[in-house]
Amino acid sequence: MPVNNHQQAPSITAERIMHDRYLLTDGFVTVADGIRLLCEHNSSCLIIKKRNAEDEYGIVLPSDIAKKVLAPNRAAERINLYEIMSKPAIGIRPSMNVRYCARLFDQFGLALAPVVDHQHNIIGVVDYPTLILRGLAPQHGICV
Repeated sequence: MPVNNHQQAPSITAERIMHDRYLLTDGFVTVADGIRLLCEHNSSCLIIKKRNAEDEYGIVLPSDIAKKVLAPNRAAERINLYEIMSKPAIGIRPSMNVRYCARLFDQFGLALAPVVDHQHNIIGVVDYPTLILRGLAPQHGICV
C-alpha cells in the first residue's frame, strides 16, 4: 500500500491574515477630508458605508484618488467620495483560502477586498501585501 508522506498544511484563510487598516466613512465626505482620514488613521482604504439595508458598500483606494482627482487636476475639496468610489465593493468570506483570494484579485483586477462576515459586516481587509507576507511567506518559513 502506498504511503503518503506529504502532510496537508492547514488552510490559511482571509480571516487569519486580514488587517484593520481601513476606515468606514460616508460617501458625502469630500476627497480632501478622505485624504485627511487616510493620514490620521494610517488606513489603506476608505470603505463607504451603506445608506440603507438594501445598499452595498463602496470603496475608495489611494489609486482611485490619484487617477480620478490628482491626474485630471480636479479640486479635492469639491469632489465627494461617492463620485470616485467603486461600488459595489467585491467582498470575500472570512473562510476563503488565501489562494482563492489571490485568484479573485487577479480575475477582477482587485488590489484590496473587504472581508465580510455572514451578517454582511466588514471585519477586515485583505490586500496583496497581506496575501504574500501573512499568507504565502509563513508556508515557506519566511517572515515567521
